[in-house]
Amino acid sequence: MAKYIFVVGGVISGVGKGITSASIGKILQARGLRVTAIKIDPYVNVDAGTMNPTEHGETFVLDDGTECDQDMGNYERFLDQDLSRDNYMTTGSIYLSVINRERNLGYNGRCVEVVPDIPLEVIRRIQAAEKKSRADVVIVEIGGTAGEYQNILFLEAVRILKIKRPKDVLLILVSLVPSLTAGGTELKTKPTQYAARTLNAGGLQADLIFGRAPIALDEKRREKIAFVCGLASKDDVISAPNARSVYEVALNFEKVKLSDRILHKLDIKPKATDLREWRQMVAAINDSEKVVKIGIVGKYFDSGSFMLEDSYISVIEAIKHAGAKIKVKPEITWLNAEEFEKDPRRVRDLARYDGIIVPGGFGKRGVEGKIRVARYCREHQIPYFGLCYGMQIATVEYARDILGWQDAHTTEVDPKTKHPVIDIMPEQKKNLVNKDYGATMRLGAYPAQLKKGTIVAHAYGTLSISERHRHRYEVNPEFIAQLEKAGLVFSGISPNRKLMEVAELPRDKHPFFLGTQFHPELKSRPLRPHPLFVEFLRAVNNTAYGEEDQKVKIARKQPVSKPKNGSKKEARTTVKKSK
Repeated sequence: MAKYIFVVGGVISGVGKGITSASIGKILQARGLRVTAIKIDPYVNVDAGTMNPTEHGETFVLDDGTECDQDMGNYERFLDQDLSRDNYMTTGSIYLSVINRERNLGYNGRCVEVVPDIPLEVIRRIQAAEKKSRADVVIVEIGGTAGEYQNILFLEAVRILKIKRPKDVLLILVSLVPSLTAGGTELKTKPTQYAARTLNAGGLQADLIFGRAPIALDEKRREKIAFVCGLASKDDVISAPNARSVYEVALNFEKVKLSDRILHKLDIKPKATDLREWRQMVAAINDSEKVVKIGIVGKYFDSGSFMLEDSYISVIEAIKHAGAKIKVKPEITWLNAEEFEKDPRRVRDLARYDGIIVPGGFGKRGVEGKIRVARYCREHQIPYFGLCYGMQIATVEYARDILGWQDAHTTEVDPKTKHPVIDIMPEQKKNLVNKDYGATMRLGAYPAQLKKGTIVAHAYGTLSISERHRHRYEVNPEFIAQLEKAGLVFSGISPNRKLMEVAELPRDKHPFFLGTQFHPELKSRPLRPHPLFVEFLRAVNNTAYGEEDQKVKIARKQPVSKPKNGSKKEARTTVKKSK
């Protein structure tokens, strides 16, 4: 029978439960154990697909199409596993299951109650995930913080399971230990004491407490937390200071022999630790010296002031993975697409970056700014990588500038355009008419066939791939022939030849101008970087220029002249970039 590790939070949200859970999974995996991870979201939403990314962060998508919390991405990246819908649940999905079962007489006519039927459904789902994965250890992260009404029923599930199998359940509290001093040296334990007492009020006692702080906890504070919070020893209080990289957290835990402590408490025979590859990867992320400047053009800003990085967390991590692979340090700058709409001259600022990424998104806000970005990158030989909406943007820009269709657009933004080069999938129209938005997009893994001799085929090293999707709109088949005749290459196509999966310009016309209808960032792993991000950063690295290379910098700011005959065929710059 599997062992269970439940991870709950104290004091504030966003304290690091997801990274803690993923890191614990990694170090136990390194001890030869089969590990799986589950995320419980205390929202009434049935899934994360309808949640606002500026409030909840990125919507992560699994192979089976489940739209889930971004921590599921952390689990997949750390454990190098493809998880499924069995590994994710919300308050809404639990209640929906219980109500549907009651409607179908699944409870044999008896009265159905919030307690115990909701917690028992939670336990049933946890055990189903355990059975499917055949895991030795199941790590369950419960969203929110101790004391919130929203997650009390999930904590009740922990209490029930701990009574039934006391030797198989470990409860971890990840709690903020704040500092009120500028240097961060005077750490305060009182908030953590209150969090532990709140758990006690729910009938639970933490077995381990992780103190999240800007610096490492000193011995005195570990002793105090252990004594006041009912732990047997200060060794049950784990210091969790800030790290340079999230992937370093697992190594920090292993420095204090955390896996030994967990294995002892769960009565599991220890095996030798093997984290050699992980250490090499972390060193490459932290210590690579050559910097390449990457601009990410997005629209998810809070109050118009800063980029919510969690909205694009998988893109950020995929860039880091690829950077570690080719030994460069990506320096990421957030660029607000709306700024390029307000002042078109701002697009010249792109000349200072070595590569540009336009990630996924929805709606019309910032779309014209993104189109200007795609044009500048295409005309000035700046590596461009479009992800989902970023590919559609590049296609619209190409149709406008090269084919001369000035009104070309996506019908998501302009339903009346005469050149709808991006249009809604026919099977999706009824969903919009019926306002059936939840889990109705093209979701999850779909296969694609690649064309020989293209950038994408070279990157993958194969002609058959499978990638994850999340969208309703596609390249309109009516315009594919004209776009291809004008020089745009659709190098990835669905097996039935109807859906365009990858668009690119040939290498002899541009160092890297490529977009994917799918989301490659969702399948990138620290030890297995996604090949397209690696190929993008290789192009970035090869075309990157130093601060002293003024000729290239000036050339990138100059518009590329059109052919004298006035045709709209793409022109090329002949400026050679320094390596």
